[in-house]
Amino acid sequence: MITQLDQVLTHLGTGAWNILTFSLICYNAFLLVPHSLGAAFLAPRVDFVCRDAEILEVTASATRNNLTSDSLVLQDQCSYVVNQTTVKCTTWDFDNSTFASTVTSEYQLVCDREYLRALYQSIYMFGIFSGAFFSSYSCDKFGRKIVIVVGVLLCIVLTLSSCWLPTLSLILISRYFVGTINSLIHSASFVMAMELAEPRVRTVLGFIVGVMWALGIPAWTGLAYLLREWRLLQFVASLPGLLMLPLIMFIDESPRWLMVQGRHSEALKVLRRASRLNKVPLPPEDELLQMMANMVPPEEGASSTTSTVTSTILKSLREITILVRTPRLRAITVILCLDFIILALVYYGLSLSGGSLSNDPFVYMVLTGLMEIPAYTLTIPIVMRFGRRLPSVVSFMTSGFMLIFMALTPAAYGWVVMTFAMVGKVTISAAFQIIIIYCNELYPTEVRSRGFGTSFMMSRIGSIVSPFIIDLLGRRHPWVPSVLFGVVSLVAGASTLNLPETKGTTMIDTIAQFEAPSEKSPSRSYWLNIKRKMSRVHSKSGYVSKDNSPTCDSLKGDH
Repeated sequence: MITQLDQVLTHLGTGAWNILTFSLICYNAFLLVPHSLGAAFLAPRVDFVCRDAEILEVTASATRNNLTSDSLVLQDQCSYVVNQTTVKCTTWDFDNSTFASTVTSEYQLVCDREYLRALYQSIYMFGIFSGAFFSSYSCDKFGRKIVIVVGVLLCIVLTLSSCWLPTLSLILISRYFVGTINSLIHSASFVMAMELAEPRVRTVLGFIVGVMWALGIPAWTGLAYLLREWRLLQFVASLPGLLMLPLIMFIDESPRWLMVQGRHSEALKVLRRASRLNKVPLPPEDELLQMMANMVPPEEGASSTTSTVTSTILKSLREITILVRTPRLRAITVILCLDFIILALVYYGLSLSGGSLSNDPFVYMVLTGLMEIPAYTLTIPIVMRFGRRLPSVVSFMTSGFMLIFMALTPAAYGWVVMTFAMVGKVTISAAFQIIIIYCNELYPTEVRSRGFGTSFMMSRIGSIVSPFIIDLLGRRHPWVPSVLFGVVSLVAGASTLNLPETKGTTMIDTIAQFEAPSEKSPSRSYWLNIKRKMSRVHSKSGYVSKDNSPTCDSLKGDH
């Protein structure tokens, strides 16, 4: 039945119906850049000097008398000593040669307040973390389309109105909610686009989304180069969101989701519209209805006419733990969550390191964006030829070694450091895009949005921590971020070796099919092959587990 549905999508092909949704996800990826990487130009690291009144008074007195002030010792730009008393600086002058105004300078985010600059970036990622948690359930419960429509409307209102907020607290709150809403839109639209795509274009579509993100980086950099006042820059960068309104008016709900929910008449209506827009005839309706009936996951028991508090709690717990309740789904979830955490940690660590690795933040950001384009385009034929698992492992490993080499390179060899950084950025970007596609192919339709949303939510842990590693830890020990990013990349590469290959396979629709003891299932075949290999090893060693129960090694394959 899975094959039948993919055959229907293949039969419908790629036309106006699919392209509407594809355009939405691509354009949304382009618009995410100013928010996701906004701290690079809205709250950058800026040179500053202490300008407390006491310093000015002592310095002016010494200047009038042509003397050197022995009573004032400036320890650094955060504190000074006056008459043997250490005083913390409270006001500063900022270098405005690069930026006319920034969140950093307007709200004095230096010295003891420097953590707030890292928080400016992290609070947005924390919003995405929260949104991913919510979207993973709302998309499966209410549908992909309603989440997209409501999210776009809220995002437009919030981003345009939040540019002129007067206090840092309100700005941070707005950043949090913008991140939450963007997470809803991106997760729902990407899942729906992958579900509407015929199998042969899924991989290409995923990489096109990555290319649009990559193109958004130099576009955002160019806008920041032209507009150096942070409020105006944020406002102008938010205006293109208005163009999302025409797109959301014409998209349809995912027929896959409608079928799994048992809403067959609505699914048929969507497929008829797809047939009309793509100018391709549909199979007979009775065949489609039979296919849909086979796709509905079995109910977990007869419904009760009365709902108790206990049953409600148990049902909620079952919903929350569904991704880890069965062996193979649990193994997939654990590995993907680890991969996503590391991907975001390394990716955003490199993206936000312009102030540490380059004297020109605009050049550095443009280079990182341009490096992502080959990471997405050149990876397409590699993934289509070698699958998902091997290219992702190689990308992780290469990035890890490049970042460790970068930490070992003397700072005097700046061009070598930059080369290692760019190669690391290319490979971690490629790994990120492959894993996103991989994730959507591994999870069954019944929990695909939940699985992708949960994995994406976990990635925000990495992006939340990353600014603090760069700004706080890196300021004291410049080599630590690169070594840390390199080591965790190697760990992610090793863990990804345990995932099943999905190249050339059809999407699985229910958990029951995913866990079914059928060798026709690609994921099942993978786990069975592992078990066979382990059985042969145990047979040669003469060891047989008691009562034919699985040994620890075979359990690794199952879990």
